[in-house]
Amino acid sequence: MLFIDKNGLMDAERIIVKRFITIERSRMDKVNGIVVHQTGGSTAESSFNSYKNTGANGAHFLIDKDGTIYQTASVFKVTNHVGKIRSRCYMEKTCTPSAFTTLKPLLNKYKQLSRLEQKKPYPERYPANGDSLGIEIVGKPTSGEGENAVYEKVCDAQNRSLRWLIAELTDTLKVSMTEIFRHPEVSYKVKTEAGTARW
Repeated sequence: MLFIDKNGLMDAERIIVKRFITIERSRMDKVNGIVVHQTGGSTAESSFNSYKNTGANGAHFLIDKDGTIYQTASVFKVTNHVGKIRSRCYMEKTCTPSAFTTLKPLLNKYKQLSRLEQKKPYPERYPANGDSLGIEIVGKPTSGEGENAVYEKVCDAQNRSLRWLIAELTDTLKVSMTEIFRHPEVSYKVKTEAGTARW
């Protein structure tokens, strides 16, 4: 179990706090899920440099190539790391007929569909920016472009750190292991992002 201070920062031997208030938004009262990402860059420093910009997007944690874990935002703050969310009932094939009728015309209108989903109470929708933590793993696409890009493999050191971090976060914050997702599972991202992440 992790100790979280009044600012939402972790006091743990395995976590280096490197907070960027530039990626923090409003207060987050409840963490319902965790979303696992890959950075798109080849170094932790490239992410840190982008986080320095006012209004930058980013996640709460970052795992470097050697397995070093950085906390980059307070767990009490929203960060923009998820983007537009998919329809949970559509993806999980659990929509009622009336829900399906409502969302069917929006399936290719991501912004409108996300707005509709965000109005739903959790867990009828996926965890979004307002109620999830983001974990970035340093890694970039090695081939292909756009949606067809193929991300590099998450290495063993990164996966060991990811397993430890997710186990600690889920225990400390009482998040169900069924609510841990790869970014493309809940949003419209490159399909291979975090595809080799293991927890």
